[in-house]
Amino acid sequence: MTDPGGGRRPVQTDSAPAAIGAYSQAIIAGDLVHCSGQVALDPVSGEMVGETAVEQAEQVLANLRAVLKAAGASMGQVLKCNVYLTNLDDFAAVNEVYARAFEGGVPPARACVEVSRLPKGALVEVDCVATLQP
Repeated sequence: MTDPGGGRRPVQTDSAPAAIGAYSQAIIAGDLVHCSGQVALDPVSGEMVGETAVEQAEQVLANLRAVLKAAGASMGQVLKCNVYLTNLDDFAAVNEVYARAFEGGVPPARACVEVSRLPKGALVEVDCVATLQP
């Protein structure tokens, strides 16, 4: 499916949670994949996974991995991530989970900020931009 106005293509996969608002899981434009923020929702049940930021980060990154795969990309092609935490005290623990997601490659550029709230009461949200180039 192509956007008639600009060659944008939406990405949709049942392996990641369905959008909970008026947005696409990701948009491909040219050689870039712009992934919407993912929280720790189970793709099948739609329920939040994990009670800690670490447990949620594992699910968040699994969801991002699934969206990237559906777009034809991988974690190794991620250029930039934005990480949102409801408590910056979770930074070190979440950073360990995040680092494992990019082991063996060059980690992407990143911002990490504390926010007051996230959708569905999530503790962690991550969005990213990836390239389709190998």
